[in-house]
Amino acid sequence: MNIQRSTPITIARYGRPRNKTQDFEELSSIRSIEPSQSFSPNLGSPSPPETPNLSHCVSCIGKYLLLEPLEGDHVFRAVHLHSGEELVCKTMATLERWPAASSASYPGDIVLERAVLQVGLNVFDIGCYQELLAPCFCLPAHKNINQITEIILGETKAYVFFERSYGDMHSFVRTCKKLKEEEAAKLFYQIASAVAHCHDGGLVLRDLKLRKFIFKDEERTRVKLESLEDAYILRGNDDSLSDKHGCPAYVSPEILNTNGSYSGKAADVWSLGVMLYTMLVGRYPFHDIEPSSLFSKIRRGQFNIPETLSPKAKCLIRSILRREPSERLTSQEILDHPWFSTDFNVSNSGYGAKEVSDQLVPDVNMEEDLDPFFN
Repeated sequence: MNIQRSTPITIARYGRPRNKTQDFEELSSIRSIEPSQSFSPNLGSPSPPETPNLSHCVSCIGKYLLLEPLEGDHVFRAVHLHSGEELVCKTMATLERWPAASSASYPGDIVLERAVLQVGLNVFDIGCYQELLAPCFCLPAHKNINQITEIILGETKAYVFFERSYGDMHSFVRTCKKLKEEEAAKLFYQIASAVAHCHDGGLVLRDLKLRKFIFKDEERTRVKLESLEDAYILRGNDDSLSDKHGCPAYVSPEILNTNGSYSGKAADVWSLGVMLYTMLVGRYPFHDIEPSSLFSKIRRGQFNIPETLSPKAKCLIRSILRREPSERLTSQEILDHPWFSTDFNVSNSGYGAKEVSDQLVPDVNMEEDLDPFFN
């Protein structure tokens, strides 16, 4: 990983305003969409890189062009000036938004020292972004976790570059309505592998959901965890947490039932169960427009599994979505489940009665944070 300093240069471009309904992130909210439609931005010609006709001000930072925003005002499509390679750039404000972190040392060749640098009239606190990126530095690389390719320190922001992606799992499931077991098994194994690697490395992810996993290839056969921004670094073997934030549809019963601590790893596993169910069935196991009703259903831990799923798939879902945290499989035990070794060419002859054809990942926004519901 390369870390350097640079100052962004703004390149003003004027033209028609962007049609927001075609934004990369907003594809998940479009109800009628062709399955063959691509979720990836138009790459254009690799040399020279294309810059869209937007009212957005294109910036040059180091050897990269920052093009249109992909998510809010902090995630941008980026293009390498020399190679034309497309990446994703996340900007992190280090001057005002976050408190300074303490001194930190990380494995490998990266050692970040606490420092405050005076740049013109701005004070750049290196410790501000150390805390946010600490999980990335303390965890060994894994093929199913998005890796930082470069960090550029600006005057008031850190520019963090990642490899580009080809859409997220939430949008993919909505487009497909639901996945066949063979496809779901291949994708979910990669998802569980990423979570198991984090747990083995002393990280709890806390805010797991389908949208956090993105595709590495256009064929959408390889997935990776988008980032570790919400991860919590454990101190020792104790994985007890007390904070309550995350996506309501994926939250575990114990988080709703207790004012004390809970097992962070077990809560992550519950979220994995919600993800698997949604991939196979096409809807959340617990769903309601009203948060209070949704939380009541989650607390009871009762859900229905369609008879169209195979016995092994049902077994895995029930082994994960256990109301009692201690009864759930661990992330590593999930990887050893026999469902992943099923010969789907033989077993996919159909189970139970006819399928339900109108099941969809809900159109209602269930991706909001839990915090407002606990205030």
